[in-house]
Amino acid sequence: MRTHEVVLHRIEQDLAAGKLTVGGRLPAERALAEELGVGRSSVREAMRVLEAMGIVRTAVGSGPDAGAIVAADPAASIGAALRLHMATRTLPIRDVVQTRTLLESWAVQEAAGQARDLDFSAIDTLLDAMDDEGLSPEAFHRLDADLHVAMAGLAGNVLVEAMMVSLRDSIHGYVMQAVPLLDDWPAVATHLRCEHRGIVAALRDGHGAEAAGLVREHIEGFYGRFAPVRG
Repeated sequence: MRTHEVVLHRIEQDLAAGKLTVGGRLPAERALAEELGVGRSSVREAMRVLEAMGIVRTAVGSGPDAGAIVAADPAASIGAALRLHMATRTLPIRDVVQTRTLLESWAVQEAAGQARDLDFSAIDTLLDAMDDEGLSPEAFHRLDADLHVAMAGLAGNVLVEAMMVSLRDSIHGYVMQAVPLLDDWPAVATHLRCEHRGIVAALRDGHGAEAAGLVREHIEGFYGRFAPVRG
């Protein structure tokens, strides 16, 4: 195990044991180095890794805000990893589509069971914004991605919502690759609007199985428009 990994392992143990919690401050660099018998450069390297992962945020100086604080953001850390893998094409688009289908179909079916207690105002605002026929494909699909995250969030599962947030850029990326391959974007946009409203209507009415089926058809249907072209 490399020396900075010793530091990472110790912090992981402290988080798991509850000795460190979100908002808590990590031990000072010197104290951590002396306690673990590693160099301060190894502690700094570990902090850089944790900061890149979104687990901590650091501030230099000697004031009350200096040092490393646990500020876990699972969506940010998972999202960064997914974006890098998508950029290197190590994550096949088909796998992203299948993951979306699993997450979103489960989420809307779960949310439908508690539809009477849910607030649909943010979703209605997004649907109305997407009705603007003057939207560019880029703007439309930004709203589209936000809508899908919002629908998944209604299920109340923090991890599922974090995964959807982290997938958002990957989803937007493959969707925008598809737009130039579509014969009639305005017609496609109209069709997508209808599908979105159908999903939300089923969800709002508490028809979970129907909402799940519509989400599955919506995601797979769009992918199917350009998958054969991509090969």
